[in-house]
Amino acid sequence: MDLPWHLYLMAAVYILAGINHFRIPRLYQKIIPPYFPNPKILNVICGFTEIFFGLLLCIPEYTIYAAWGIIILLIAVFPTHIYMYQNEKASMKMPKWILLLRMPFHLALLYWAYEYTFLKI
Repeated sequence: MDLPWHLYLMAAVYILAGINHFRIPRLYQKIIPPYFPNPKILNVICGFTEIFFGLLLCIPEYTIYAAWGIIILLIAVFPTHIYMYQNEKASMKMPKWILLLRMPFHLALLYWAYEYTFLKI
């Protein structure tokens, strides 16, 4: 069975986001809350993980596992949104309303990934 086109769109989103972690690492390191150790390593791990799960989404035998991996990843990185909202240096000069809007958008990404945990291939 062929995978739906929107799954490839989702894969592209995560692959490109993962690549971005290596293109501009300081941007991502800046938004990692200080209670997490070693922002440089966490950024690299997150970048590789996004690329890895994005690629796995495109392999029918692994799509469901990749979707669950993305859900776990999205839950793990959610504290960055709260930190960005609370910390002016981490906010990247975005207005508070945009920072607040990012949180439900993050939940929408969770739901999007959840939709693929039941994919019948």
